Amino acid sequence: MLVGSIEAGGTKFVCAVGNENYQVKDQIQIPTTTPSETLQKTAEYFAQFEIEAIGIASFGPIEIRKNSPKYGYITKTPKAGWENTNFIGYLKKYLNVPMFFTTDVNGSAYGEYVMSLLSNEKIDSLVYYTIGTGVGGGAIVDGNLLGSTGHPEMGHVLLKRHPDDLDFAGVCPFHNDCLEGLVSGPTFEARLNRAGKDVPLSEPVWDIMSYYVAQAAIQATLILRPNKIVFGGGVTSEEFLRKVRRDFAKLLNGYVEVPQLDKYITMPEIKNNGSATVGDFALAIDMLKR
Repeated sequence: MLVGSIEAGGTKFVCAVGNENYQVKDQIQIPTTTPSETLQKTAEYFAQFEIEAIGIASFGPIEIRKNSPKYGYITKTPKAGWENTNFIGYLKKYLNVPMFFTTDVNGSAYGEYVMSLLSNEKIDSLVYYTIGTGVGGGAIVDGNLLGSTGHPEMGHVLLKRHPDDLDFAGVCPFHNDCLEGLVSGPTFEARLNRAGKDVPLSEPVWDIMSYYVAQAAIQATLILRPNKIVFGGGVTSEEFLRKVRRDFAKLLNGYVEVPQLDKYITMPEIKNNGSATVGDFALAIDMLKR
């Protein structure tokens, strides 16, 4: 069996072909330019293989309701030229296979969930956040992706301000005090006029950011009670998560019982940003089994 994966990002599309064991057999990267050029190259790539289904994890917002006339569309995205793009419709003109359409973070969440099961972890729920240029989150509850009337937008939950960060306006154009507006990569430039990669973990801004990320982890904990919370993306590191665990323990203050923190708040098991690819393979395979 061969299945396909499309990890559709604002900078590049990572397209891969894999087998029923989630092993990558072939992979390419396609620059994200115009919808027609990018999707045409994507379709041409998969046309080379005898794939049975494709899992697609896309930047958004996207329409996931199958009863909507805009199912399969990228909708009100800030990505220039991509608003109201019929993603699934375009590919269906060239590829006559089933397609599972979800968000990039949902794909990563499902990939981490599947790998946890393969590692014999006894889990049925998981939350995945990516912290990079933006912030997004996906959740698996009882083995299923969370969301029916739409997909979660966990990057836009509102937070209590750190006392040393009251004057920062935030970078989200919709909300001053949301997670994305306070901890995404561009906040380093906004606060310090420096890229995040140039800011040592010893600088106070990381303690401000860990305070916010810990609040997001507490919200996920108290609302969903997952077995694990995974943080990926370019801003995240094991050193940063040590700060997050510290602040999580302090803010939660023992209110509910959670697993050992270094096993509960973790980096992705799948390295090299491969979580969404594995998740796409798994979602495509699951679709064929139904």
